[in-house]
Amino acid sequence: MTLPARVFVYGTLLPGERNAHVAARGFRARPATLRGFTLHHLHPEGYPALTPGPADTLVRGAVLEYTPQAWQAALPGLDELEGLHDTPALYTRQLAVLTLDGPGTPDGGEEVTAWVYVYARPERLRAPGADVVPSGDWRDVPDRDRRGPDGR
Repeated sequence: MTLPARVFVYGTLLPGERNAHVAARGFRARPATLRGFTLHHLHPEGYPALTPGPADTLVRGAVLEYTPQAWQAALPGLDELEGLHDTPALYTRQLAVLTLDGPGTPDGGEEVTAWVYVYARPERLRAPGADVVPSGDWRDVPDRDRRGPDGR
């Protein structure tokens, strides 16, 4: 089985956001929607957390589709930013099915499989400063451009 050379981004890695440079080059960004997950904004951390949610919830973002060589170059930086190897891990990386947004609608596009970083510290979500983003689009969070104490 060949694993996909694509990742769904929904926060600071989105094109135009503060950590977009970590995604490196060699990809094509396409608007996409992820169903069945909930998006939270964490403060003072200043970044989003994605968790499994009800089947009817939507998270809006972009799928970054890489060439195989560019994927190999980008993956270590993505994993580092997402704290994949922290103890305990900040995020885990798992496969999910996304819908590529068609013209004017998130419902009419093609489905693709991509990697997605899922928040791995559920206890943090029960503490103050972990707010659900009702629209599912992190770009709607007014203070999203503030970096948190950990610099992510």
